[in-house]
Amino acid sequence: MEGSQDLFEAEDTKSRTMSVDLQTDSSLQVEISDAVSERDKVKFTVHTKTNLAYFKQAEFSVVRQHEEFIWLHDAYVENEEYAGVIIPPAPPKPDFDASREKLQKLGEGDGSMTREEFAKMKQELEAEYLAIFKKTVAMHEVFLQRLAAHPVLRKDHNFYVFLEYDQDLSIRGKNKKEILGGFLKNIVKSADEALIAGISGVKEVDEFFEHERTFLVEYHNRVRDATLKTDRMTRAHKNVAEDYIPISSALSSLGTLEASPLNKNFLKLAELFEKLRKLEGRVASDEDLKLSDLLRYYMRDSQAAKDLLYRRARALSDYENANKALDKARMKSKDVKQSEANQQLTCQKFERLSESAKQELTDFKTRRVSAFRKNMIEMTELELKHAKASLLLLRNCLTSLKGDQ
Repeated sequence: MEGSQDLFEAEDTKSRTMSVDLQTDSSLQVEISDAVSERDKVKFTVHTKTNLAYFKQAEFSVVRQHEEFIWLHDAYVENEEYAGVIIPPAPPKPDFDASREKLQKLGEGDGSMTREEFAKMKQELEAEYLAIFKKTVAMHEVFLQRLAAHPVLRKDHNFYVFLEYDQDLSIRGKNKKEILGGFLKNIVKSADEALIAGISGVKEVDEFFEHERTFLVEYHNRVRDATLKTDRMTRAHKNVAEDYIPISSALSSLGTLEASPLNKNFLKLAELFEKLRKLEGRVASDEDLKLSDLLRYYMRDSQAAKDLLYRRARALSDYENANKALDKARMKSKDVKQSEANQQLTCQKFERLSESAKQELTDFKTRRVSAFRKNMIEMTELELKHAKASLLLLRNCLTSLKGDQ
């Protein structure tokens, strides 16, 4: 933790990370085999196995950084060919500042902690840091696996370059001007969505998409609220685990101060609270991985689905405008052929986009339901396991205390 690097083997955490999508096509398998966290960046080793003729080798690895993942995501978003596709959400930027700051403050403590309390608190913070690191790697891996599993997105040239080119892609981060431009673009997009939604008078022509639009707006808002509440719940469990540290330490001190008939009981209670601390930490970790991360991912994925509906609504608006322009051209007998060609082009684009979007939204529902069912079952099983373990600890401790009376 205190050094400049931390090595993480991705294989060690396959069973402890939130799964969103299952990659079933063996013709292109992508994973992050390991990653190294440095002070200002994370280097991901992307390992690929394939039998596709597009690639020069059957198995290869490259090292990539977060900015290169963002470049790949933006390349898809900016490509008109994928306007009818739900672009997988970009992985979040690695952020370990909060954990590092906590560790630094712990090291600069006021001396009020005992050596035992300090060691346990440091262990908690290191575990928190490692959990964030594992989740960061998992989210970057999920992004690539979504692309690899998609029948259209997997064929993109930029994706081939990202996976196979073994040199630095020379991708720089966005400067302030570009960040501001993106912010203004989102404002314009929000205003444009409002206009397309009703003010402009463009009416939805397909009941399926009208239903999806209404559903996704409500779904996105509810998932966002659920994410915030789940984060608070997870934080509460972490706080309980941390609060057990001084309680266990105080009981241990009481049990070693001087000879007393209660010494053994104090020590047994100290041991109980230490075991409960570890158990509460596992509960927080499992809820974070199986629920918080799942909700946070689908908050971003539902936004990607909303973006797809926006692009389709934009295409519908362009088609309606082309129809109006054609009517005016025919009335004036001017530029009729050009207007007809433009009207036909926008019509084809809208129909093609609508067909693709309908399949994408149907797949999104199937994927979403499957992921939530899988994670909810796994989380429930883990909650029951931890509850039984906690009950067993309390029973054994009471039995032991009664036996000493």
